Amino acid sequence: MQEVAMAAMAAHTVLSAASSPFHLLLFPSAFPTNSITLSKPLTAIAADTKKAVAVLKGSSPVEGIATLTQQLNGPTTVNVRVTGLAPGPHGFHLHEYGDTTKGCVSTGPHFNPNKLKHGAPGDKIRHAGDLGNIVANADGVAEATIVDNQIPLIGPNSVVGRALVVHELEDDLGKGGKELSLSTGNAGGRLACGVVGLTPV
Repeated sequence: MQEVAMAAMAAHTVLSAASSPFHLLLFPSAFPTNSITLSKPLTAIAADTKKAVAVLKGSSPVEGIATLTQQLNGPTTVNVRVTGLAPGPHGFHLHEYGDTTKGCVSTGPHFNPNKLKHGAPGDKIRHAGDLGNIVANADGVAEATIVDNQIPLIGPNSVVGRALVVHELEDDLGKGGKELSLSTGNAGGRLACGVVGLTPV
C-alpha cells in the first residue's frame, strides 16, 4: 500500500509541475506543440517599436520636449509640449539637418525628400516635415499629439538625426499667398529646436 501511495504522490507532483512555464522549458515534449501559441517572439515585439526624443531649446525662453513613437511600418506619433510661447498658433516643422552649431538656423530647410511645395499635414503636396501648427494657451503652453505617415523612425527617409523646430508665427500651410508661403509657410523665426535621437522603448 505504501508503494502505491508513493507512486500516486509522484504522479501528482509531475502533473503539478507540468502546469508551470518552467516545466515547459524542461519537458517540452510533455505537451502538444500547439498547446501554447505566441503570435510573435517577445524579442520581435520589442524590435517592432521605435522611440525617439527631441529636447527643444533656443536663444529665447521657449523650450520643450517631443517624443516620437513608431510601431512596425505604421505612422509615427509625436507627443510635444512646449512652454514660453506667445499665445496662439506656431509653426512646427521637421527640418533637414540635426545641426545646431549656429542655433536653429543651421537645421536647414524643411525635410523634403520628395522635392514638393510646402503645405498642410493632410495635403497630398507637402514637405514630409510639414507638421502644421501647435497652439499655445494663455499661459504660453502648447501641447499636441501629431500622427503622421511621412516622418518614419526607420528606413531610407528616417527622421532620426534631423531636427524639430518651433517657429515664431503661425504656419499659413502654403495658402497665405505670401512670398514664403510655398517654402516655409511664412512661419517666421525659429524659437527653439532639438535633434531627434533614438531612446530606449
